[in-house]
Amino acid sequence: MELEYPQSGWKDYELMDSGDFEKLERFGEYILIRPEPKALWDKSLSESEWESAAHVRFVPGAGFGKAGKEDSGRWKMLRKMPEQWPISYCNDDGLKLRLRLGLTAFKHVGVFPEQAPNWDFVFRRVKSMQDAARSIDRKEGSYAGSSAEGGIARPRILNLFAYTGAASLAAREAGADVTHLDAVRQVVTWANENQSLSGLDGIRWIVEDALKFVKREVRRGNSYDGIILDPPAYGHGPDGERWKLDECLFELLKNCAAILAPKNSFVLLNLYSNGYSAVLADSLARCAFGGGGGFGELILKDSFGKSLPLSVFSRIIRN
Repeated sequence: MELEYPQSGWKDYELMDSGDFEKLERFGEYILIRPEPKALWDKSLSESEWESAAHVRFVPGAGFGKAGKEDSGRWKMLRKMPEQWPISYCNDDGLKLRLRLGLTAFKHVGVFPEQAPNWDFVFRRVKSMQDAARSIDRKEGSYAGSSAEGGIARPRILNLFAYTGAASLAAREAGADVTHLDAVRQVVTWANENQSLSGLDGIRWIVEDALKFVKREVRRGNSYDGIILDPPAYGHGPDGERWKLDECLFELLKNCAAILAPKNSFVLLNLYSNGYSAVLADSLARCAFGGGGGFGELILKDSFGKSLPLSVFSRIIRN
């Protein structure tokens, strides 16, 4: 099992401290205090040091932690800052992203920084798939891939529950044809803004229920070279479709298996649900897709060395 966290060279993000069910984070030049139920330990800095450093603090509402309102609350301004601002992300492999953040009505700001290792994986994997396609093209004079431009095949990537699109952008930056799907129109619009900020174009945007879409792709006989899934514990589709992770996830994975290319393809499954371990995520993925490719936890390390586990992942690679 792997423990992965963002590269230390990410200049626009820092987990400064964590504890007492909160985290102190810097996004670009602005410092935020947000609730974090997994920060069970004491803070390393004093409360006054947190307050004096931060620009804004998320104050949970009366329904915080309850189904449908688990992230609800309001932002308390401590120092002047804009409600929206951009940050950059780049890695050692050449991935460069520009992302717009914002103080939403919930505790989220439009990016989950612990996901950076997954962005890196998607970027590297798409590059590797293209290299393999070029090798086949040189040997056989053609490649039976999903799409091509200028004689070079472009992998087709499907990103489900895609939120504001960092993984979609990573795949597109690497040269893939990307279908980005989320049930919330506002976050798809946000993702489109991030595409423009990152100097990219050509992503296919879909607002729909993930399971309904995948079942339709199965009927149509469509296939993808990579599938990214980051499903919530529960939710609703744009037409009121009910999503509950425990009841729907394996059905979705089995349908995804029917549209995943049999060779030179991958699946990335990320889960935030507190009841799901990395082993469980990997068992689900292996049962649905077969094979393997690694699994583990995504964590953030604060400036004092405390490790904050935030999600689990499984990666399936078909060579």
